[in-house]
Amino acid sequence: MSDGRALSIGEVIALLKDEFPDVSISKLRFLESQGLIRPGRSSSGYRQFRAADVERVRYILRQQRDHFLPLKVIKAKLSAWEQGEEPTVAPAAGPPPDTYFAGGRVRMSAEEMARAVGVPVDFIRTLIQNGVLDTRRDAEGEGYFTEDDAALARAANRLVARGLEPRHVKSLRLASNRETDLLAQLAGPLLRHRSPASRRRAAEVLADCAQAARDLRDAAVRAQLRDLLEG
Repeated sequence: MSDGRALSIGEVIALLKDEFPDVSISKLRFLESQGLIRPGRSSSGYRQFRAADVERVRYILRQQRDHFLPLKVIKAKLSAWEQGEEPTVAPAAGPPPDTYFAGGRVRMSAEEMARAVGVPVDFIRTLIQNGVLDTRRDAEGEGYFTEDDAALARAANRLVARGLEPRHVKSLRLASNRETDLLAQLAGPLLRHRSPASRRRAAEVLADCAQAARDLRDAAVRAQLRDLLEG
């Protein structure tokens, strides 16, 4: 576009197709209908994209692909820049997926996990009965537990030792289930592609968001408990 000539919507699609194979005329029309792009019009009413318009489209598509941002967030960022506000600092990256999702491969029976955690096996059964722990099943239907389950049981034991009952611990587990469901929705579009690249990107998104959610929860609980102590 070094000649400064305006491009038609079809020419813009052809220009962006290599980097964004899924881009389409309907996609650009949708971005326009949502107020994210504002191409000019010829005297005949056809859309005309200048260099700045094309770069705006490229920015939007990259934000969706690389940062998994919803359109309303991208629109807010574009509006802020148009009003002369300073761009926000990019958030720190989360843990590498290989690190975050490491472990969890060792399989244990209820008795083996009880010994690893240092609790009676009846305590494990109580956690199962109260919905704090779930028994996993292999292809043959045999029940087993993993290192993640052991960590959960260990944390539950600390809470029960302080006076909470297993049914109270269940409410904390249910909150984590809701958090998992929310993050699963976030990564859903990537997981539906089933390509290795999409799977890797989904792992990055989930590891990052899981850590951020934990930090948010820790900060909120800490602040509220501090208020309780100082009140």
